[in-house]
Amino acid sequence: MRRDHRLSDVLHVLLHMAERHEPATSDSLAKSLTTNPVVVRRVMAGLRDAGFVKSEKGHGGGWTLACDPTKVTLHDIYVALGSPSLIAIGNRNETPHCLVEQAVNAALNSTLQDAEALLLSRLGEVTLAMLSAGLRKRVVARRGSAAKTRRQTS
Repeated sequence: MRRDHRLSDVLHVLLHMAERHEPATSDSLAKSLTTNPVVVRRVMAGLRDAGFVKSEKGHGGGWTLACDPTKVTLHDIYVALGSPSLIAIGNRNETPHCLVEQAVNAALNSTLQDAEALLLSRLGEVTLAMLSAGLRKRVVARRGSAAKTRRQTS
């Protein structure tokens, strides 16, 4: 089963952009995702249309954030991506007159709807600023760990 990584990829790119003080080129963003710059430009165009990023052409140009990271949630980004399917589980619909299939589908539909509602709610609770703060904590922790290792080997 193939998973949709677009939300994860976009959040990865947006965090890189949030930490930079200059525009990020499609090439540099593509390298961070190990993908093609054309893929980055295609996805970023949708985010630009939603007002989350802007782009400048030419030398010194590239992509920059156009939004307040404290106000943009993961749910907002998810919607800008076209609200891709969150759950890969689906119902069997080959024999709609089968009572067993009907019972299974009813139970699955209810459960899947509850799970999707919870996930969408949680996505709405996390902002880009919160992700950025989590990244900064990891950077500080890694630096501290590296400094400790250097002191121990000296």
